[in-house]
Amino acid sequence: MPGIRMAMVWCPDWPVVAWGVPRDEPAAVFTANRVVSCSAAARNQGVRQGQTRRDAQGRCPTLAVLARDEGREARLFEPVVESLGQVTPGIEVTGPGLAGFPTRGPSRFFGGDHALAEKVATLVGSTLKSMGPALIGIADGAFAARLAARSVKSYDTPTVVPPGDSPQFLAPLGIDELGIAPLANILKRLGLHTLGSFAALNRRDVVGRFGRDAMMAHRLASGEDEHPPDLRMPAPDLSSVWNFEPPAERVESCAFVAKLLADELYDALSRQGLSCVRVAIEAESESGETQTRLWRHEGAMSAAAMADRTRWQLDGWLRQTRGQVGGVSRLSLIPDEVIAATGRQLGFWGDDHHQAHDVSRSVSRLQALLGPEAVMVPELKGGLAPSERIRLVPAGAVNLAERRSQSAPPPVGSTQNTLPFEPSARSAVVETEPWPGRIPAPAPTQVHPDPIPIQLMDQAGNPLEVNARGEVSARPAVLVIVGHDNTPGQETGLAASRQSIARWAGPWPANQRWWDPLTHRRRARLQVTTDSGAAYLLAIEHHQWWLEATY
Repeated sequence: MPGIRMAMVWCPDWPVVAWGVPRDEPAAVFTANRVVSCSAAARNQGVRQGQTRRDAQGRCPTLAVLARDEGREARLFEPVVESLGQVTPGIEVTGPGLAGFPTRGPSRFFGGDHALAEKVATLVGSTLKSMGPALIGIADGAFAARLAARSVKSYDTPTVVPPGDSPQFLAPLGIDELGIAPLANILKRLGLHTLGSFAALNRRDVVGRFGRDAMMAHRLASGEDEHPPDLRMPAPDLSSVWNFEPPAERVESCAFVAKLLADELYDALSRQGLSCVRVAIEAESESGETQTRLWRHEGAMSAAAMADRTRWQLDGWLRQTRGQVGGVSRLSLIPDEVIAATGRQLGFWGDDHHQAHDVSRSVSRLQALLGPEAVMVPELKGGLAPSERIRLVPAGAVNLAERRSQSAPPPVGSTQNTLPFEPSARSAVVETEPWPGRIPAPAPTQVHPDPIPIQLMDQAGNPLEVNARGEVSARPAVLVIVGHDNTPGQETGLAASRQSIARWAGPWPANQRWWDPLTHRRRARLQVTTDSGAAYLLAIEHHQWWLEATY
């Protein structure tokens, strides 16, 4: 059965457009240190979605690095959605930059799909103006309509797939368009490189071999809706409602309530074995005006996803009205479309995927209490010093459910003495580091926010130096810590002392950003252990030694 005929409006590179970056300037938006969107100028220089920040900047040194701000994206996309309301009230937002609506009624009113597409293009174009283009596609099913919008060759010419031709339109497209990388990789290894070759398989065989997710992917590749049309209607009493007294005028107050309503709605649906795929967010203002917006999620919507979309929507509404109609007096979350819940799935080796959901819910509660930017999580990134390898980012910018594995860096060969904690003490293989000058694992237990000044001397009491070839002037023998632990704000726990060096390794020279005179840094690092059993990471820069970290 063909999918419901849909029109999709897609604003390319919306995360970049929302930052107001000119279209001819190379820029990219990053989440968890990976590219989620980039401008056309950046793509012309080899930047692609999914690349690491290091790889992207290596391909485009002048790349503007931007952080993901989905709240800003949704707030700026709200006027576009409002303009579509002149065509039909049944607008559903898939995400910032992508919205759609069923075309059956509007198409008949405006005289056909082509006339409807031209009308939508005019409305959206007048709203966006110079911000960026909007591509429009009409086809059977939201998936086909979205790909039709992406296949637009000219910004002024929408793509309209005739009714019943969505399977033929999708057939030559690549299997990666499904957006399910694990399944796509398996299918390509089996020789199925297009949506048409995948759709030609028997659906029962696909389900038996690959499971439920493959069944939904097969429906999309066949030009059908992701879920069958005989969906169960949610009971009216499942709606979650909150009455504000007095009316709320700040987004932070509404966001806290939105999290409570999302948790309540999610639990109510779970008790009935249901999952929400489309939620209606309804807000009533102090003056009695009511606004409703539909948000769709690709897959079952979690409580955190509902809370985020509610916060984005309220942010757009409150900023758009600017207090003209008063604050929010009533907020409702209504499950508009539900499917049967798939239940709790354990991993093949006993992993409990439900734990990631519990963590996300806990983090969401903290964000509702403290603010979205107050809850931070560590993120791995490239760098040489331990302080450069990890940074704190907002929890909302990271997929907490993603499994991250950190393999130990390859060992570094050294002609100097080897420390017990150095990987080369356990392996004779000498390999090349991906970052020349990077300190080998393991990482130190304490990285000092402010390096501690020290003196490093040889047996005769002469200061040690490191030459341009990365060689120390003599064997390290004495370490003198110039204690400043009494300085306000210092919590190093290291008092002034003089210690004898028992073993050492290095040096590891680092000539960073040699192409930029303003940020150029030239350093070298040593690992040392003292006769007291302490282990330190030392660095020299401009003839001054510093204690950077303690093992």
